[in-house]
Amino acid sequence: GEKDSISTDEDGVRLMRPLFDTISHEECWVLYLTSSNRVIERQRVSQGGVQATVVDHRLIVKRALELLSTQIIMVHNHPSGSTEPSAADKNLTRRVADAAALFDIRLLDHIIISAEGDYSFRRSGLLK
Repeated sequence: GEKDSISTDEDGVRLMRPLFDTISHEECWVLYLTSSNRVIERQRVSQGGVQATVVDHRLIVKRALELLSTQIIMVHNHPSGSTEPSAADKNLTRRVADAAALFDIRLLDHIIISAEGDYSFRRSGLLK
């Protein structure tokens, strides 16, 4: 419910996996959080074919500003099974992190969920 709060990547996975388990195409969602890690809104920012989704980092930041969210977490799935981030995933993460930082919004994590498991950019040291 509205009281969802996220303090670890496991929380993010727990919140989003039930959704991803029901779909076979790729989707990217953003969790918009307060400074105390409460989820203000979950928004799907793209859905794609089997391969990759196109995500507009400007729309992600715009929504964060509208919600007065200071922290965001990106979550997307890999229907193929592998949790490894693609070059495009890494590129997108950097673009969103840089764009958000201009407005003092922090990209806390980018989580990839698949049937095999999950991958966290933060856990892997790709986000500080």
